[in-house]
Amino acid sequence: MIDACAKETPHERLRRDRGALLRKLDGLSEYDARRPLTASGTNLLGLVEHVVTVEARYFGGVFGRPSPEPLCRWRDADGSDLWATADEIRERIVGFYRRAAEHADATIGALPPDAPGHVPWWPEPWSRTNLFSVLVHVLGETARHAGHADGLREGLDGRTGVRAEHESPVDERARAAHRAKIERAARAAASVAAGRPPHAA
Repeated sequence: MIDACAKETPHERLRRDRGALLRKLDGLSEYDARRPLTASGTNLLGLVEHVVTVEARYFGGVFGRPSPEPLCRWRDADGSDLWATADEIRERIVGFYRRAAEHADATIGALPPDAPGHVPWWPEPWSRTNLFSVLVHVLGETARHAGHADGLREGLDGRTGVRAEHESPVDERARAAHRAKIERAARAAASVAAGRPPHAA
């Protein structure tokens, strides 16, 4: 038996990480929100679209509470749910994420932590699971992608952080000096590993 209090902390963290992920879209042009920012095509709006599907499926049909809105097919294997087509409107994707989160919150609120669920795309014997395990899984998925988004947004315009109130203006000179210090340390470590004195880096 899992204590009912055990779901409160991961649920609160899930809410926080949802907000952090969505905040990475604030102030971006359509192009910057969608453009590929890694060699594999990772992009900010695509991360949001992917997490929508994750929440809607895991806190929907897995517990017999299907999403009230139609879902796209599960496309995670080929990566096609990790980007938005030109005709997919950003506000609709964000709106769907907010509604999927509300539906997920209702599921989490209505069920005890040990409520049984079935994840048909998980292999046996793990497909028979419970709300607490699914909550931890989705929290991990959301936190992972919020972290991806943080790095991508920093690469675009230097903005970092989980909450707007903790963000301060970027001091380019201080940031460059800090980066240079880390670069020097990395080169010195590489020299030591190669058997050369650190000053030779």
